[in-house]
Amino acid sequence: MSQVFEGYERQYCEVSANLSRKCTAAAALNGEQKKQKLSEIKAGLDDAEALIRKMDLEARSLQPSVKATLLAKLREYKTDLNNLKTEVKRLTSPNANLAARDDLLESGMADAMMVSADQKGRLLMSTERLNHSTDRIKESRRTMLETEELGVSILQDLHQQRQSLLHAHNNLHGVDENIGKSKKILTAMSRRMSRNKWIIGSIIVALVAAIILILYFKLR
Repeated sequence: MSQVFEGYERQYCEVSANLSRKCTAAAALNGEQKKQKLSEIKAGLDDAEALIRKMDLEARSLQPSVKATLLAKLREYKTDLNNLKTEVKRLTSPNANLAARDDLLESGMADAMMVSADQKGRLLMSTERLNHSTDRIKESRRTMLETEELGVSILQDLHQQRQSLLHAHNNLHGVDENIGKSKKILTAMSRRMSRNKWIIGSIIVALVAAIILILYFKLR
């Protein structure tokens, strides 16, 4: 399911539940207080309609298999919104206060206003949707925590591998230094060998020259 749709759905459920509570409260008010409460309710209805439109656009942009399920849920939300609008119209009618007083007298309730069956149904439906949304949020959070733990484990493994690579790099650097020293030693030994060859060659030449001189004087 689309996470965007779920976000709009959660917002709508919260707005719907809030509107139901405000309708219940408005039924027990009179005068300016009731007008102010109805003004807040109408603003909430505008927000609810905007959320319905957003959910509709999001649902129609998805794959057919997912879109059918979301559009079915959207029809329920539209019905819920229409019920809210009907309730607001009833509250704004001239006989709303009289009807509310008659309901209070018939029910024998001393409280300001008893929640109607439709309002109870909307509240129960909104509460159930909120609970479902909360469960999905908890599930998403659990998945996020598991992913975070997996990410931490991967980072720890990468850190260990990095330490191993650094250790290997240090070892290679030490080997490289040893090779450089060995190369210098071999170069020095090669130079000494070359110098010794020249010295031995010079000695041999000198000995040959001395032998030739000795033989020459002896023959004379």
